[in-house]
Amino acid sequence: MRTSNQNDSDPDQDVVFEVRDLEVTFGTNRGESRVVRNVDFDIYRNETLGMVGESGSGKSMTSSALMNAVVSPGETSGEVTYYPPDGGEPISVLDLDEEELRKFRWGEVAMVFQGAMSSFNPVKKVRGHFRETLEDHNRDVEAGLERAHQILGDLYLDPDRVLDSYPYELSGGMKQRALVALALILEPEVLVMDEPTAALDLLMQRSIVSLLKELKEEYELTIIFITHDLPLLTKLADRLVVMYAFDIVEVGSTEEILYDAAHPYTRSLLNATPDLNAPIEEMQSISGSKPDPVTNIPGCSYRPRCPMADESCAEAEPPMADRGDGHRTACFYHDDVSDEIPIPAMEAAEKGGESE
Repeated sequence: MRTSNQNDSDPDQDVVFEVRDLEVTFGTNRGESRVVRNVDFDIYRNETLGMVGESGSGKSMTSSALMNAVVSPGETSGEVTYYPPDGGEPISVLDLDEEELRKFRWGEVAMVFQGAMSSFNPVKKVRGHFRETLEDHNRDVEAGLERAHQILGDLYLDPDRVLDSYPYELSGGMKQRALVALALILEPEVLVMDEPTAALDLLMQRSIVSLLKELKEEYELTIIFITHDLPLLTKLADRLVVMYAFDIVEVGSTEEILYDAAHPYTRSLLNATPDLNAPIEEMQSISGSKPDPVTNIPGCSYRPRCPMADESCAEAEPPMADRGDGHRTACFYHDDVSDEIPIPAMEAAEKGGESE
């Protein structure tokens, strides 16, 4: 068992992914575009880790780098180490060859992308997608299709109807659940989900999240859930990673992030989230624009948009400060941020809980 060394609340936490100094770059006419910048974090076995941030913050590129799946001409550097279950030999993901990667991406880590329709061949029945995946990985097709029946049933679908349908004959929610089942067909340890509910209505989003919680327990999965929708993660994620400007600015338990966020950006994200129980005037947009990946902002990357920024924020990049219990944040003023940037909705929720 690989244990965490990042000052987490449980020093014996079983690490499934260890990411160090991860960077993804693209060459452009304007210069080097750094879309992931020196990222460090651990992912624990059997947890659900939520990755959140505005669109273009580096979430999807980070998840692609976990599987060494950044498309050319992108270049990935750093260290991504995967620790198989039962004490298997650690795998350096960025050093795998094409054949090793093909096995790793389905057998150990599988991915569910945004928009199920674009992931299916529209002229092939769903059964054909399962059969093709099993054949490509030299698996027993009949045994695999039996597993497909079980997973689809666990997702509250009619297995025969779904398998014998073309993708266009299924609703959006049914297609997304069928895609989850396809991702699980080779029994991976880790499921990476990149905005899997973005194209679905609110009720179906909540339904998918509820099903994922059941699947995680049934199949002993580690889930990495990527979204810009912070409220969606509140009932699903054990921990949250907040990304801004292609780097991690805060990480901690979901409860810590929601009720004691220590980075100005995280608190601004929470204040920008619609809340049906709060007056509309309390919702605050985040002023300014996201940074350009080609531009290197000296000091703190959030400084141009931060209401707390001062000269010290321009002079040096803030290191990750340890707030205890696995809660870390990259801000010089993390002890003062709750006074400077209150979160009315969360304060009201806390008071409501105390009064019950």
